Amino acid sequence: MSEVRDRRRARGAGGGAARRAERTAVRIEAARFIERNIPNLEILNTEALEIIEANAETVLEEIGVNFVENPAALELWKEAGADVDGERVRLPKGLARKLCETAPSRYTQHARNPERSVEIGGNTLVLAPVYGPPFVRDAIGGRRYATIEDFRKFVKLAYMSKWIHHSGGTVCEPTDIAVNKRHLDMLHAHMTLSDKPYMGSVTEPSRAEDSVAMSKILFGDDFVAENTVMTSLININSPLTFDSTMMGALEVYARSNQAAIISPFIVGGAMAPVSVAGTLTQVLAEVMVGVAYSQLVRKGAPVVAGTFVTSIDMNSGAPTFGTPEAAQVTYGMGQLARRLGLPYRSSGSFCGSKLPDAQAAYETANSLNVGLLSGVNFMLHAAGWLEGGLVASFEKFVMDADQLGALHHIAKGVDLSENGQAMDAIREVGPGGHYLGCAHTQANFQSAFWRSNLLDYKPFETWADEGARDTVALASLRVDKLLNDYQQPAMDPATREALDAYVAERKASEPDAFG
Repeated sequence: MSEVRDRRRARGAGGGAARRAERTAVRIEAARFIERNIPNLEILNTEALEIIEANAETVLEEIGVNFVENPAALELWKEAGADVDGERVRLPKGLARKLCETAPSRYTQHARNPERSVEIGGNTLVLAPVYGPPFVRDAIGGRRYATIEDFRKFVKLAYMSKWIHHSGGTVCEPTDIAVNKRHLDMLHAHMTLSDKPYMGSVTEPSRAEDSVAMSKILFGDDFVAENTVMTSLININSPLTFDSTMMGALEVYARSNQAAIISPFIVGGAMAPVSVAGTLTQVLAEVMVGVAYSQLVRKGAPVVAGTFVTSIDMNSGAPTFGTPEAAQVTYGMGQLARRLGLPYRSSGSFCGSKLPDAQAAYETANSLNVGLLSGVNFMLHAAGWLEGGLVASFEKFVMDADQLGALHHIAKGVDLSENGQAMDAIREVGPGGHYLGCAHTQANFQSAFWRSNLLDYKPFETWADEGARDTVALASLRVDKLLNDYQQPAMDPATREALDAYVAERKASEPDAFG
């Protein structure tokens, strides 16, 4: 009763002015991760899946994979029963798949704000921003090398974007910070400017160690020891090569019970065969080995089966996006990952366009919808991707983030409740009437349809009077609005001070290196 009285007292204290202030205050909405109520699109029948799985086993047994500059990994494989010849590892049929069985099919990644925690696996879909571009682009400054201030702006935009569940990792490369130290600033930004989940560094094993150490400051040693607070990206050096840098980072995360995405990086025709079935065979073989190795390091460590696949323009050699072949690989790998019992990572706002234009929109729409329908559980690059991943675009970021709302609504499926069937509305209106004023419409109009926060649906005359702005112009205005409305999430001052001190100490411990 005292809490009720306190709330009443708080509401009444400022009267109408307080209520008006509450209505005009910035509300930072965050949608819960998607749980699909729609079926996955499966393009391969059982026979096709079994052929690809058998071919992948043959690749591992007869051709094998290389674990380079990693003697400890070779010893683990020997102990597990693999045939090790130099740096080449050949796996008896069934070994990799058997080792994959101990990886969880679904896990929770905790955020510092528990309301922002996400579940990865099963029927879920978690959306995270673009990852890795060295350049950024905006409507005013054009294309330029990214800075730490650009990075912080993207973290703020992801935090302010309702439909993005995850803060991501290297949303752009801050090239004004030394290579050996920029991971500290990036992690610090994710931890302090957002309260959504984040990714750790993988560019060197010691940087993964820093990621774990800073997470322990943020969450506490005991919490990190018992829970997963990071999901980080481990790329395989396709074809069939596991380098010591990425594997070293994987080892750090697996030992700490932190999740890793095992993701081949495939440009069809360059790093994998030009055929869909051939690419799927190689991707499956690489994923199984990567997941299996994580389980050798620590049984039960959370891991995600990933694939990044694009085709190639045979005239220029440039990667192409939103293509039918990439879609077929994404759909097929979703089926193969589910047969392994693993969460699945793929797709994103992929495009090859240099600008956030019609090409970018077409290719991005194709890629996003493929991700939704293929059963992807963790979608990296869901917002901001431009120019084949070389550029993170501010305008494209908010354009993509807006469209992610449509994915949420499609994933809900069709409402067949009594309200969804709307029989009362049909009876009320009858032949020849209209539904605008009926009770059912009045009760549901605010939530019946997804509404864009960006696109223009005004009459031509109004649009012309307001400057005939195209989508990029509207997106630029929205970037400014979100950044102006940004409010930093609260953090315990002692935790902030400890993070600041850790970053300062680590930066002072070694000279800058830009190579």
